[in-house]
This record gives sequence, structure tokens and C-alpha cells, in this order.
Amino acid sequence: MTLTKTSPSRGKGSAEVTGFYDEPTGSIQYLVSDPQTGRGAVIDVVMGFDPAHAVTDTEAADAILDHADKAGITIDWILDTHPHADHLMASAHLKQTLGVRNAIGEKVVEIAELWRDLYHLPGAFDPSRDFDRLFAHGDTFEIGSLRVRVMLTPGHTLGSITYVVGSDAAFVNDTFMQPDVGTSRADFPGGSAATLYDSLQSILALGDDTRLFVGHDYGTDEREQPAWESTVAEQRRDNAHIGGGVALEAYVERRESRDRTLGLPDRMLHVLQMNLRAGLAPAPEDDGHSYLKIPLNRFPKETS
Repeated sequence: MTLTKTSPSRGKGSAEVTGFYDEPTGSIQYLVSDPQTGRGAVIDVVMGFDPAHAVTDTEAADAILDHADKAGITIDWILDTHPHADHLMASAHLKQTLGVRNAIGEKVVEIAELWRDLYHLPGAFDPSRDFDRLFAHGDTFEIGSLRVRVMLTPGHTLGSITYVVGSDAAFVNDTFMQPDVGTSRADFPGGSAATLYDSLQSILALGDDTRLFVGHDYGTDEREQPAWESTVAEQRRDNAHIGGGVALEAYVERRESRDRTLGLPDRMLHVLQMNLRAGLAPAPEDDGHSYLKIPLNRFPKETS
């Protein structure tokens, strides 16, 4: 059974948020809704992918749709915060199922340009074709009566965005982790620890009581159960990497030292060439099957 937890609305202008934990990838998927109108959106929903067998499934997405249906929530938006490297996104599947708009940040266009070269697929990706809306920093839209503001919060990728929903909820993608863990890695192509530091500071400028919903958690030795909600005040005070006012230089040294110890996610080279298409597989070849292209020796493992 999927681990779920609901953060209730705090009143008018405040969203209800249910997180759905994807154990294979440590990802948290969100259903955010306006209790006043029953309208909602999904954020960073996972399409199942078994890298050993290159098989996909829709179990996680279907479970969220079932939850929304039983709760009487009508989904108006399919949102992603960035092209994920560790899980396959369900955006295209959900769009085909629901017939509603899907969206991501506009800098996905630059990310696509970067990965066209790395995959040597010059004409492969066209985000403006596969996403209905490419959000810029400062853009706004509505989920029911809730106003949503888009913040550009790069560092993990060059185009990561945060959705600030209503009066007190922010979906902060792979910027912050839970306070006892710290922050997200910044060593993927286009990433930057210094840029991530600035993004973290911009999130900490939100109101102290703002609920922050992170993209990943894996538990810890002291905390076996995954978690995904904190507040700005908790992160500012307790975050293991930046809490208490850590300066830029110290943060960058800490983040880059940690990143040098990390290997690539085992799904990364598979899923990115689909996520840059909103989760669509490459067009079938003449035998009716789709194929992924994996670059050899472009990401050699560092040895100490």
C-alpha cells in the first residue's frame, strides 16, 4: 500500500495537500486542492519504470486519480517542477487520461538543448509541443480560488521551479530536503551549488509558517519513516546544510563535497529522454516498438 499523508487546509485561501510516497524512487507526488471549490492539481506524479526490464506502469498515477475521485476533487492541472532524473514523469499519461493542461518551467527548453547534445539526438525534444504551458518566473494561475505563483528556483537543474499555492504552501522540488537531511544535489548537467544556495534563500524569504513540500525523502538511520512537510521557520533554524545562517562559501564546499560521493540515479539516462517529452516514449520504429538511446562513456564514474 502506498504511504500517504494529508496536510489539511488551514482555512480560506489555504490548500489541502496529500502526499503520495513512491518507495522505489523516494519521490513524493502531490494532490493539492482548494476545499472551497473542489478543484485541484497534481504535482510531480510518477510513472512506474523498472530499469532492469525497461517496463513502465501507471500504478502510482492511477492510485492518485482514484484518491481524487473518491474525495470529489476535479483535477485541472498536471504540474511538474523540473525534468526529473530519478523517475519517469506521468504527465503525458495523465494528460491523455484527463484531457487537462500539463505544465513545467520554461527553462526546460534550455535543458532540452543541453541533453540533445548529450544524447546526440538533434531534433528529439520540443517542450513547447509536449507541454501546454511553460511557466516563467512570476507567472500566476489558479487552482479553484487559490492563486498559484511560480518561482524559478534553479540549482538542482537550471530550470527547476517552485509552486507557491494559496496563502501557505510551497512545492519546492529538489531544493530543500527534510531539515534533518539538508538539501538536494546540484551536480547534474546545468546544476550549480551556488545557484541552489540563492534558490534556498529565496524560499526562506517566504512567510515563516509556509508549509514546504519537498520532492524526495529516503528516511534516515534515526527516522525510518519518510516525511515531506516542514515549514520555512523549521528549515531556517534546523536544516542540516544551511540552517542557522550558513554562508554561501561554506554551503558550496559542503554541497560539492557531498555530490562528489554520489553516483548517477539508476534511471537517469533512461527517463530523461522521455521526461523531456513530458514522459512520452520515443516514436515507435518500423517494428512497432519504442527504443531508448543510452550514451556510453559520457558520465564516467569518479574514483578517489
